Parts: sequence; structure tokens; C-alpha cells
Amino acid sequence: MHGRSIELFLANGTADSIVTAELSNWNGKAIKIPRIEVNDCKRKDIQEPGIYFLFCKDEDNDEDSVYIGEAENVKERLVQHLRDAAAEKEKYYWNTAVIFIGRDLNKALIRYLENRLVELAKSSNRFKVLTKNTYKNTVLKESQIAAMEEFLDNIKVLVNALGYKVLEPLRQVNSSGAKSDEDLLYLKTGAVEAVGAVTSEGFVVLAGATINEKTSEKSLSKGMAKLRKKHFDSGHIDANLKTTVDILFSSSSAAADFVTGYSVSGPATWKDKTGKTLKEIESE
Repeated sequence: MHGRSIELFLANGTADSIVTAELSNWNGKAIKIPRIEVNDCKRKDIQEPGIYFLFCKDEDNDEDSVYIGEAENVKERLVQHLRDAAAEKEKYYWNTAVIFIGRDLNKALIRYLENRLVELAKSSNRFKVLTKNTYKNTVLKESQIAAMEEFLDNIKVLVNALGYKVLEPLRQVNSSGAKSDEDLLYLKTGAVEAVGAVTSEGFVVLAGATINEKTSEKSLSKGMAKLRKKHFDSGHIDANLKTTVDILFSSSSAAADFVTGYSVSGPATWKDKTGKTLKEIESE
């Protein structure tokens, strides 16, 4: 990994309005714009070909969602989204758009970017992806694909820097590009068997964990009971009581409570492959 320089510009002097973000030595640009400013925005750059993210919040189940799209004139497409919402053709409500434009982008290139971004957002499993259809068979030259993959890498950096981890995997890869097993932790008790890892955001329980179906009403918090129900209802836990996706928790104890169904100390319960507890590892 190496350091990178990002230039942020607050177009109207406040972070709550239009913000542009650029990386040094890159011909692309990110523009974050609130929904309420789209109609009246006169900027030329948002009228160019590009791809965009519409970030939404579902108040009913506290779920983050995102719509990813492409357009030859991004502003026109965003205005169409607003019209569709007013006509109740769209069931979701977005508050913020993040647009990415770049020199020489054309219809084929932005279709390729849209499809790849939808794939990445789905695999990261942080946001519910609202985009239904993309062009999966866009034909590009080998050199164009290489250029667009580099463009994608820069999108990942900037959208994350703007506060949206929509493309960020829950568990990071190491410098060789692979996920290391050296930092894995294990929890096994009764029928419960789970693998997890400490991350910069908290603790991730990896897909394939077998969890306890029953819960202890006396020791398990109401919030954790609600969270377990949410994952059962969303299909993140299958009929065999196995998790189907990686799940992020605020702490190792929250992760342990989730898989065991009762309150337990995470630092004392999660162990590495040698049997050393997370508490011992952290104390060292």
C-alpha cells in the first residue's frame, strides 16, 4: 500500500452541499450532491457521461441501500429519478447522489463500470443494491478493460473517502491481494461453530458460521435479539442455521452473543488456531 493525495473542494463552502473529490494524476472526478440541489445545479461536469450512486435509508428496518446507474448526461438522469419519485414510480427515497465522471468516457465504458460496480457492491454486502438490470456483455478491448479497472480502483478510494463504504469488503485483503488466515479466530461450543476476525471497524463473523437457534431471554439484550431476527428474516441465516454472508459487529462480544444466543465475553471466547484467547492476544 502507498499514500495517496485527495483534493476535496466544498463548492458552496459547506460539507452539506456540493463536494468534489479528485485524486492526483487521475482524469476522473467525484461529485457528491444532495438531492435537494440537483434540479437547480448548473454545473457542466454533472451533465457529462458518468456513473452515479443514489444512497438511500430505509426507516422501517434501518437498512442502507444504494441504486447504481449510468447515463450519458448524469444530471438529466437524476432529474428523471426525481420525476419518477414524484409520480410514485420509484419506491425508494435517496438523499445523496455521488457522481463519477472522467475524460473520454462513452456509453460502452459507463455500462461496463455500472455492471462491475453493482457486482462489487453486492459482494461487499454492506448495502442493499436496488439496481435490477445491467449490461453484462459489454464488448471492450483489452486495453479499455484495463483502463476501466484502474478507474474502478479510484472510485473505490473516493467513494470510501466521501463516507460510503459501499464497495469495501468487510474483511480486508493483505498486500499480496489475498485474505490471510493468520488473523482468524474461532468459537466452538455445542452446535455453535464460527470463524471471525478483528477489523478496523469491529469484528466480522465469516459466512458459513453455524449459530444457535435458541436464545436466552434473560441474558441476551433486546437489541441483539432484534438483530438476530433481522438476519433470520433477511435470509442471511439458512435452514441449516448457517450464515450465508459475512456479518460485521461492533465488538467481539456482540459477535459472540449473536452466534451463541446468550451473553458471553468475546475476548475470552474467541480463540486463534493455537487456542490462545483474543484477550491474551490483545494483552500481548
